[in-house]
Amino acid sequence: MAQVPVQTIHRDPQLFYWILLPITVVMVLTGVLRHYASVLLQTAPKRLDQKALREQRSLLHGMSVRGNFHALSRSSFVARREALTTAYQSGAYLKDPERRGQPPANPMSDPDGMSGMMGMMKNQMAMIIPNTLIMSWINAFFSGYVIMKLPFPLTIKFKSMLQAGVATKDMDPRWMSSISWYFLCIFGLQSVFNFLLGDNNAASQMAQQMGQMGPQAGQMFGPGQDPDKQFLAEAENLAVIEHYSVLDGVEQRLLEGINI
Repeated sequence: MAQVPVQTIHRDPQLFYWILLPITVVMVLTGVLRHYASVLLQTAPKRLDQKALREQRSLLHGMSVRGNFHALSRSSFVARREALTTAYQSGAYLKDPERRGQPPANPMSDPDGMSGMMGMMKNQMAMIIPNTLIMSWINAFFSGYVIMKLPFPLTIKFKSMLQAGVATKDMDPRWMSSISWYFLCIFGLQSVFNFLLGDNNAASQMAQQMGQMGPQAGQMFGPGQDPDKQFLAEAENLAVIEHYSVLDGVEQRLLEGINI
C-alpha cells in the first residue's frame, strides 16, 4: 500500500525568534497590562442598604429552594414554598413597596445604572483596543507567514482555523500561520494568566465573557428591571413544582441492596 508523502516546507529557523516568540510575549504582556488597567479603572462597589440586600437575598432564597427541592422532605418543601410564595405575592421583600405597580425608573437617569453601564463599557474598551492594535500589528508585519508545524495529525476541518491569512488549498492542516497563532494565544493563555496573576484576574478574555454571561447576585436587579415582576415569576415557578425527594423509599432501597 502506497504511503502518502510527507509534505515538507523549508522555513527559515529565525521565524521562531522573530515571529512566534514576539507574538507570544506581546500577548502575555498585553494580558498583564489589561489586568492592571482593569483594576485601576474598576469603581468601588457601593454598599447596599439593608432593604436592598434583603430584596436580593430573598429572591436567591427562592431560586435555591427551587433548584434543591429534591433534597428536602415534602413537609419542609411545602412550608418553604408557602412562606416564600405568600411573601413574594404580597411584596413583603420589596425595597420600595410604595412603587409597586409603577414602571421601572429610566436607567439613564439612575446614577447606579449609569455607573454599571460605564463599568461594562470600560471593560469592553480594555478588550477591544489592545486586540485591534495587536491584530493591526500582525497584519502589517507578519501576514502570510507559516511559522510552525504541529507534531500530531489533524483533519481538513482545522485548515481554516490554523491557516488564516494563507491562501493555499493543498497545504497540510498541521501547518500554522502567524495570525492563527495569535488567535490561539487569545484563548490558550488563560492558565498562564492564572499562574502570573491569580485565579481572579481580568486578563483572561474567556473569564470576562463568562462573567458577563452570568451576572452576579448584586446585579440581579439591574437598571430597567422590576423586582416585583421577578418575585411574582419566582412564585409561579415554585407553585408548579411537583415535589419528590431523593430520600423517598431509601429504607427499602437500602434493604434491597443489603440482600443482594
